[in-house]
Amino acid sequence: MADPRGFMTTPRQVAERRPVEERVNDWKEVYPGGAGRALLPIITEQAGRCMDCGIPFCHQGCPLGNLIPEWNDLVWRDDWSDAIERLHATNNFPEFTGRLCPAPCETSCVVGINRDPVTIKNVEVSIIDKAWDENNVKPEPPEWLTGKTVAVVGSGPAGLAVAQQLTRSGHTVAVYERDDQPGGLLRYGIPEFKMEKEHVDRRVLQMQREGTVFRTGVRIGEKITGTQLRERYDAVVLAIGATVRRDLPAPGREFGGIHQAMDYLPQANRVALGEEVEDQIVATGKDVVIIGGGDTGADCLGTAIRQGARSVTSLEIMPQPGEDRPDHQPWPTYPMIYRVASAHEEGGDRVYAVSTKEFVGENGEVSGLRITEVEMKDGRFEEIEGSERVIPAQLVLFAMGFTGPDPEGLVAQLGVDLDERGNVVRDGDFMSSVDGVFVAGDCGRGQSLIVWAIAEGRAAAAGVDAYLTDGTSTLPRPIKPTDRPLTV
Repeated sequence: MADPRGFMTTPRQVAERRPVEERVNDWKEVYPGGAGRALLPIITEQAGRCMDCGIPFCHQGCPLGNLIPEWNDLVWRDDWSDAIERLHATNNFPEFTGRLCPAPCETSCVVGINRDPVTIKNVEVSIIDKAWDENNVKPEPPEWLTGKTVAVVGSGPAGLAVAQQLTRSGHTVAVYERDDQPGGLLRYGIPEFKMEKEHVDRRVLQMQREGTVFRTGVRIGEKITGTQLRERYDAVVLAIGATVRRDLPAPGREFGGIHQAMDYLPQANRVALGEEVEDQIVATGKDVVIIGGGDTGADCLGTAIRQGARSVTSLEIMPQPGEDRPDHQPWPTYPMIYRVASAHEEGGDRVYAVSTKEFVGENGEVSGLRITEVEMKDGRFEEIEGSERVIPAQLVLFAMGFTGPDPEGLVAQLGVDLDERGNVVRDGDFMSSVDGVFVAGDCGRGQSLIVWAIAEGRAAAAGVDAYLTDGTSTLPRPIKPTDRPLTV
């Protein structure tokens, strides 16, 4: 193990973020020099807090099955080259998860039963950032080619993971992306202040040097039909995400100034990267209301603040969670507690237990929201009499999540079956109801976390590899399609 007494003698410590007054004036990551570099001065001692417990429940908390005690011990011993080897053994893109994953591994940490858990996510991102800085991340092209071809539709984390695994296995892989650059939501959904796009760019370059081909600006289902794709390739993998957005059809929904978060954030990301966007949706000088209190809502908050919003209010229909684990969500489950993202430190109001009754407008543009407080009774939300009020808003953003993949276009052309929730049905090998068409990520699982997307990509790759060869595969299968996070 690492430091035998570290978990008792060393307090949990995380890197300090840049001052709010500094970081809201740029789009750089909120940590000085980037997350991994900011943590290096303290990371050895923090890794030493890992107690190498007999049954490491952090493995259960992580869908990828990351070998957390092993690389914690290696970091504590200053063996960074072996640490990155053990980290890459289970995770293709630890710089993504180390920045974006909410770290269910930490809520499963045995130290966390009665102390602060190990800073697993911080150790992870420090290992990979140091490896990049020291040129210890290199392309791994296959020794020979199988002659089999695979099309991967979608270049988000699931698509990238399945493509890299299959390319390294010797298959010829082409990744199709409808946007002008690869990365999916990693590139255009995640703001720069959470993850700068250089991390995506260098992974794409690594994959290209391994042999993966990226075909961007191609909408499969339009320029190339699903039938044509199936005829051209030996196997097809759908990694198209869950893109059907939840809406709020309250009175006044037709007013201008009401937008989906995924119309607003990609535009802001493009501008932050130096591109020009016509008719950009901006928050400058406006009262902004964000409906939805999750990660996407926080991304909208940080973006609106950097654009110079006059005020930002985040609305959530659920009551405010407590700061401690609820009794019905004991260790090692992932608890619903009050969490503060970097964007929440920067400003804005968070309002809980409210529902939007109406959008108020003037001259065709939204000017406010009529909201009311609610409480849960017998499993239903009921309005609290006398709590109705109007809050100002010239920009309203929906950050309420997604319900599944678009059932039209490619999905309809391929004829794959959908389940009752609108997700693509798949079997134990991640194959859809259509022979040779596989499914990975949110389009089969439903909206989920980045760590689940990568795990799905790795597992689906094993299914594809077995399909293309002799029915077996040496690729890892970290999860089954039916696996779900540990909840109660």
